[in-house]
Amino acid sequence: MPSDVTAPLPASWGPRLLSVLRIVAGLLFLAHGTQKLLGFPASADGGGGPEMMSLSWFAGVIELVTGALITLGLFTRPAAFLASGTMAFAYWLAHAPRDFYPVNNGGDAAILYCFVFLYLAAAGAGPWSLDASRRG
Repeated sequence: MPSDVTAPLPASWGPRLLSVLRIVAGLLFLAHGTQKLLGFPASADGGGGPEMMSLSWFAGVIELVTGALITLGLFTRPAAFLASGTMAFAYWLAHAPRDFYPVNNGGDAAILYCFVFLYLAAAGAGPWSLDASRRG
């Protein structure tokens, strides 16, 4: 079978890069949870964390737990599905009312997280994951 000479990477790298995408997205999402709930890294406004049991607090719990699970590749599909829904909810609740355009309302990251996590919910964790090692 002839190879595609225009492809920058061989197709065999696809599953590995799925794992890399999962790890990077999970770590970034986890950082949002640690900032909200643990104060690390310190936020630019220097404010304290959200009030317990508030929407922002629940978002932080979801970011912390699903971010850790997604990073490790453990229970990836359900964790990513929950994280995707959380980001869709966050976009429509916090960003969309500000302005119609995501670039103006600050919601472009929420949209990107939503669809990356939706993809992970469908595609799974990839070969470099605890899910893959549990399957044997």
